[in-house]
Amino acid sequence: MAGFSPNVIGDRLADGSSGEPFAVVNPADGSTVAEYVLAGQEDVDAAVAAARAAFGGWSGATPGERSGALHRLAGILADRAADFVAAEVSQTGKPVRLAAEFDVPGTVDNTAFFAGAARDLAGKAAGEYSADHTSYVRREAIGVVGSISPWNYPLQMAAWKILPAIAAGNTIVLKPAELTPLTSVMFAQACLDAGIPPGVVNVVTGRGAVAGAALVGHPEVDMVSFTGSTAVGRQVGATAAGAVKRIHLELGGKAPFLVFDDADVEAAAQGAVAGSLINSGQDCTAATRAYVQRPLYDRFVARVAELFEGVRPGDPLDPATDIGPLISVAQRDRVAGFVDRARAAGAKIVTGGRVPEGLGHGAFYAPTLVVDAAQDSEIVRQEVFGPVLVVLPFDADDEGVALANDTPYGLAASVWTRDVHRSLRGTRELRAGCVWVNDHIPIISEMPHGGYRRSGFGKDMSTYSFEEYTQLKHVMYDRTAVAAKPWHRTVFSQ
Repeated sequence: MAGFSPNVIGDRLADGSSGEPFAVVNPADGSTVAEYVLAGQEDVDAAVAAARAAFGGWSGATPGERSGALHRLAGILADRAADFVAAEVSQTGKPVRLAAEFDVPGTVDNTAFFAGAARDLAGKAAGEYSADHTSYVRREAIGVVGSISPWNYPLQMAAWKILPAIAAGNTIVLKPAELTPLTSVMFAQACLDAGIPPGVVNVVTGRGAVAGAALVGHPEVDMVSFTGSTAVGRQVGATAAGAVKRIHLELGGKAPFLVFDDADVEAAAQGAVAGSLINSGQDCTAATRAYVQRPLYDRFVARVAELFEGVRPGDPLDPATDIGPLISVAQRDRVAGFVDRARAAGAKIVTGGRVPEGLGHGAFYAPTLVVDAAQDSEIVRQEVFGPVLVVLPFDADDEGVALANDTPYGLAASVWTRDVHRSLRGTRELRAGCVWVNDHIPIISEMPHGGYRRSGFGKDMSTYSFEEYTQLKHVMYDRTAVAAKPWHRTVFSQ
């Protein structure tokens, strides 16, 4: 892919204009997957102009027309599934099982969902809320959306940005992470092949400080949607707020995994391993802090350690591989730094805490289980974004809920119990946008995804996402045909 073009602008693939070369690197072995030139301001301007030109026709299309295009897109994505899997594995290093059984089919399903949802965008039905008037509410597209997606789930996050926006009649310019642009470009090409008009879906691939900043601050961009770290989200939010733009933020997380003493220990341990190691822990909703009631604590730690030690790192293309590398050597070293500092501060590393041997130049890090960390320690408080699980004990139920909520984040959480009252308490009192009971991680297209507090605001997926990508208009008709209305006398009495 030496000649990879990282931008889709209107109906054409385009090279970047910045003059700065960049390489997509396979983190499993350090090999170069694709080389390209990063996008700059000129490319962003062209993409936004294409989106603006396409907005009138696309927003004016009937819901049935937009739905039909998205149904065709779902079929194309399904037909090209193997190509998407191969590209996703090569740029992220994620195991082929995860890409083939989660990322790609999840994206196809999300597309099919929004194909149906596009036909259900009605506002409130007509009614007489004033004796002299009939009112109704229109739900209308906002305009050009500027979206920035992350590197951990490049295909799914591109779809989460693009699908609700265009189903609602908007046009979009997506800036994927420069580390992982391959499947975003492939998705935009599939949109064109599905008959979605040129300019409705555009992609520009550049650095956040250049292309991202240009997109967020562009005067012709009406709305900004960002998924990424809380620190960068603050910057994006400040820029968008300064220009009075609609903004949607899905930011970091530090999900608690709350295990009460009546829980099924084996189920909780299995769930903790899957929930903490998915995508090598590079998941905002990953289980990162397990709080286990003291009667089960030792058994839980022992079983999780046993399961961690059986997890198989290796070649992402090998179906036997359980866990792939982190996205880069820099990210692996960042994760290792968290663990090393926790160890130095007195925490115990039960298993892992090292770079596994025999995996060449890949950015691998062993599944790591940490105990005896303080609640106020860095590894408990901050987002590690790697295959690291910290387990802490608690005594009373109140203490467990309080510890789980002791975080500035609020994206996801889970509660593990056989008691219906404890489960109801967990779903009511855990402050997060998603709370699972006796599971952790599954998502479905029909339900919203989004956080509380520093995890951002707004929802991806589900019809609730249309609240982000539409604006409401109140239309009010006079029913009386009377020239001089009684209320006029509050202004003049002639």
